[in-house]
Amino acid sequence: MYRTSTTRADLAQAAPMFAALGDETRLALVDRLGSHGPQSIARLTSGTTITRQAVTKHLYILAEAGVVHTSRRGRERIWELDATRLDEARTYLEQIAQHWDTVLGRLKAFVEDDQP
Repeated sequence: MYRTSTTRADLAQAAPMFAALGDETRLALVDRLGSHGPQSIARLTSGTTITRQAVTKHLYILAEAGVVHTSRRGRERIWELDATRLDEARTYLEQIAQHWDTVLGRLKAFVEDDQP
């Protein structure tokens, strides 16, 4: 279901999530967690040139935005996506797409009605 309007509070809550997802490295981490499930820092850095320290920094930014969360398994910290926040991002993007579809539909109707 689509909301008809987005409040300033909604936008303020969503902005950090989109800011966190706007970084190429963080987006790659989200993709990797989405594709391979919960992982440790060691697994997330395996096969990459990114240091564990850099990955940890990016994961904490994603965690502050609510996109990932962490838990302990023995001595390891395991990182996992928060599907709820990603669903919220998808909902916002769908709202924007629906808005533009409506606007473009009105523009098309205006242009076609103006034809001789």
